[in-house]
Amino acid sequence: MRFILGLDTGGTFTDAAIIDAENGALMAKAKSPTTRHDLSIGLSHAINDVVNALTPEQRPFVDRVSLSTTLATNAVVEGMGGRVGLVMIGFEPSALERNNLGAVIKDDPVAFITGGHKSDAKPQAPLDMSALDAFAKKHQHDISAIAIAGHFAVRNPEHELQARDYLREKTGLPVTCSHELSNALGGPKRALTALLNARLINLLDQQITATSKIIDDANLKAQLMVVKGDGSLVSADFARLRPVETILSGPAASLSGAAHLVGKQNALVADIGGTTTDIAVLEDGYPMLSPNGATIGGWSTMVEAADIRTGGLGG
Repeated sequence: MRFILGLDTGGTFTDAAIIDAENGALMAKAKSPTTRHDLSIGLSHAINDVVNALTPEQRPFVDRVSLSTTLATNAVVEGMGGRVGLVMIGFEPSALERNNLGAVIKDDPVAFITGGHKSDAKPQAPLDMSALDAFAKKHQHDISAIAIAGHFAVRNPEHELQARDYLREKTGLPVTCSHELSNALGGPKRALTALLNARLINLLDQQITATSKIIDDANLKAQLMVVKGDGSLVSADFARLRPVETILSGPAASLSGAAHLVGKQNALVADIGGTTTDIAVLEDGYPMLSPNGATIGGWSTMVEAADIRTGGLGG
């Protein structure tokens, strides 16, 4: 006997359900309003209600918790997230005019640092360490994370890695490199993806920390996994570092749920939540993936995710 606890934190409600992993039977379910000022309150109510529906003998058989969340999606659509710094290595300021990067960065600090590489992976200029030091000293206390994008970093990530290690040591802040999130060309688009990841780090870390504590308090010896935007599962530690990959997590989980409930291999699925409406296609039993990365609220990213159209139109 083995049970799985599924959690979905939406913009309006937090849902919990326990299923039998062997036959898919629903064992218990619960719903609680999402408390956006403190997610742990709604999560605690939903988790405790669903766990209390099990007998004491059944509870030890809950060995996995799968968390899907609209936190990242809603934060991007609503322009939320922490104030972060963006370091562009080897780019001209005109790069902000591409892929709406300037519109997303808004008033957050940006540094254009000499360095980067050519298309043949050779350095186009030495990395300007003094400029990195100046950026760190000026902004380490007024930002929550840093995103780095280097010119042709997917061909040679050396300068991104050097800048990452230096800024982590100097500031103690989380640092995201663009080449860690995508191996595709297109510097401004990679920069946007890294920027969104940096903005979401604190938000998702808070949710994962709260969920882990509630699981422990409920005396569940279960592994916490997080649903990515393509419907696959990753460890909680992975999701903490790369929260941008949980964009469209909630809708991707809805696709899987719809496939299970209706027993169809091909379907058009519409998920109308309290904050967003998400529409996607189920093909041969799996979510159809976006060939160019997830597009959220008009922002085009390099996040591998289901091909879902999301808009800020809730129920």
